[in-house]
Amino acid sequence: MDPIAGVQHWYDIDFVGDHIRSHRLDVIAPDGSDPAGSWLPVYVYFHGGGWTSGDKASLTKYCASQASYGLVVVNVNYRMAPHFHLGHVLEDANEALVWVDAHIREFGGDAHRIVLGGDSAGGQISALTAAAMFRPELAEHYALHPVTLATSVKGLVQHCSIVDFSVFFDRGFVLSLNFVRMLLPSRGGRRSGGNQKHMLREESHYMSPIEWLDSRCPPVFITTSERDFFYSSNMNFIHKLDQHGVPVDSLIYGWESINTQHAWQQNFRYPESQEVYGRLQSFIKKVTA
Repeated sequence: MDPIAGVQHWYDIDFVGDHIRSHRLDVIAPDGSDPAGSWLPVYVYFHGGGWTSGDKASLTKYCASQASYGLVVVNVNYRMAPHFHLGHVLEDANEALVWVDAHIREFGGDAHRIVLGGDSAGGQISALTAAAMFRPELAEHYALHPVTLATSVKGLVQHCSIVDFSVFFDRGFVLSLNFVRMLLPSRGGRRSGGNQKHMLREESHYMSPIEWLDSRCPPVFITTSERDFFYSSNMNFIHKLDQHGVPVDSLIYGWESINTQHAWQQNFRYPESQEVYGRLQSFIKKVTA
């Protein structure tokens, strides 16, 4: 993998202090960025992997690409299912932002100009984290105590994101309800038949960003494709944000774009990815101006 020129890396910073791999983050900033000079916008990114797999290392090229445009990028690991539930994941996302608030100026970043983003499950994590900043009921459900102010989050980036859990209940959907089940603290849903499904629907309400992001949501940049199995989830989200009057910049590819399968944005060599990166930078520049 060819390196991205013009950036500097700080790897495996322990943002919790317990020395585990799941609590490490990387910071990538442009060469010559001066902590004492003009602070740069901060892009905090959470990798995908269905909450069960993945690592920040696979996003290094993507994050470095964004940093090369003049951002301080924070690439975050977090604990994953099935050993941990969604509450733990969101706690880790919140702790990463606590670290950003306390330390990002040391790397030239502006803690008051943050854009949150992620792909697939990482998109869901970033979106719920943003929602918890202004939805006390959601924060209370996951026992979160957000430190970052909602006013500091200037934008939200969603690449093929899992933003609407109602699709898991659609007949014939490619992923099973086990993905909902494993995110519960009890590994829940052990009731039988319809009762189990009803309980999972109730719990999925707290997992779905589409249920929580309202007119207070910052502007959103969404990329998806008809080849992505969360295409309908993303289209539902765009429609809901429009109803709330949230500014949405979307880049949507049709079936004829063969490179745009789920989370294609990570492949730097695709022309569709390059288009995403260009639009993403325009979006971040606009919302953090």
